[in-house]
Amino acid sequence: MDDQTRLKCSIGVMAYNEEKNIAKILTALLEQKLHRVSVEEIVVVSSGSTDRTTDIVVDMCDVNPKLQLITETERHGKASAINLFIERAKSELMIIISADTIPANDTVEKLITPFQNEKIGMTGGRPVPVNQTDTFMGFASYLLWKLHHRMAKHTPKLGEMVAFRRMFTQIPPDTAVDEASIEALITQAGLSCLYVSDALIWNKGPETLKDFIKQRKRIAIGHLWLKDKQNYSVASSQISLLINILLKECFTSPKDIPKILAVSLLEVYSRLLGSWEYSHHKTNPYIWETIPSTKDLGDDK
Repeated sequence: MDDQTRLKCSIGVMAYNEEKNIAKILTALLEQKLHRVSVEEIVVVSSGSTDRTTDIVVDMCDVNPKLQLITETERHGKASAINLFIERAKSELMIIISADTIPANDTVEKLITPFQNEKIGMTGGRPVPVNQTDTFMGFASYLLWKLHHRMAKHTPKLGEMVAFRRMFTQIPPDTAVDEASIEALITQAGLSCLYVSDALIWNKGPETLKDFIKQRKRIAIGHLWLKDKQNYSVASSQISLLINILLKECFTSPKDIPKILAVSLLEVYSRLLGSWEYSHHKTNPYIWETIPSTKDLGDDK
């Protein structure tokens, strides 16, 4: 397919102190297998990084003209970084991805080709954790994303790496759940969201109980804020759907039922903490504390 008929996209990589993974993710994006899609640019937004993230990107920009760098001297949150990317992006189709993930070599192609259908406004791939499942925290991360996969096949809930049409000039700068905020804007514009289950993105879940609760609580608060400010509820807020997929998982893996129940209780506890903090203290962690154990995916991907 010639360049004139390819679907063109811009990719934004949001980074804060990602020196362990930034070269890996940029290499993965530069080496994507593309046939019907053309990547016009890859824009890294380094927000207040104090490690070698920015230096690494500068060095890579020198030898890869497709790479661009935006730096924020102060960190204003991921949503703010996304808005800087949207303002800079050349293409009408955009992808955003966090710098602590790694996409498979055909993920960009799989996320962008559905936009041949003009009714599609947003797509998202399937996050797969690299954590070892022989530890409880590794099992917890694996289980949550497995349940996310089951849920997204039923009702799209998109995260980690998403593509969308330019239907807006910015997302709310104080959202702590950026992908869900984009979902809201796309849905409210009358377009559809599509879960692309074979578009893989590797990530890493928290390795300690404290970090797990911290992350899940922050997401719970973000979803409450989303409901209040954008009048949008994500699929994971549907209790009946959650119970349904949880029962299916128990039926599929009966030997894991004790651990499944333990993770479920942790999720409930985290949501209750988030609800308390949001309702009583008006907490909105859109500039959140990073979790170091999720930042190094190793050399396997």
